[in-house]
Amino acid sequence: MSQAYHADSTDLQTKEVLGWEQFGTASRELAQTIADSGFGPEIVIAVARGGLLPAGSLSYALGLKLADAINVEFYTDVHETLPDPVLLAPMLDTESLVGKRLLVVDDVADSGRTLSLVLELLREQGADARSAVLYAKSASVVSPDFVWRHTDEWIVFPWSAEEPVTPAAGTAVEA
Repeated sequence: MSQAYHADSTDLQTKEVLGWEQFGTASRELAQTIADSGFGPEIVIAVARGGLLPAGSLSYALGLKLADAINVEFYTDVHETLPDPVLLAPMLDTESLVGKRLLVVDDVADSGRTLSLVLELLREQGADARSAVLYAKSASVVSPDFVWRHTDEWIVFPWSAEEPVTPAAGTAVEA
């Protein structure tokens, strides 16, 4: 099992901090924006990992039971990325999405390259794919269809604000 890396932003002077309560408010407000737009998604697709919690929250707020995820790796540390976003296994069954209305959800459109990759992949399959993010940055190559807030600061999300949990001292760990 590989350990998921945690990006430590404690040394950053300025950053946007989203708490759990504000995340709840953000999810409801973003869901209302989507509902008011007239777009009726059939399936929510989370961009894992960052989009998992926002996608789950939006699927409940919009009353959608169908949800899936696509795994993409891009960020390796605060302000450090791979050269390009990379799709990771297990892969999304894109053939089953042909002709469907999809809401692709991520936490942030930073460079926008991850969102661009996912939207292009799904649209090539004939899906009507639209995007929703909690935050969008001005440098993003994609203008998400639905955005809760705009910022150019590093964002600390409540699900990644603390170090990962590790086994207590003396606990045996299965490999």
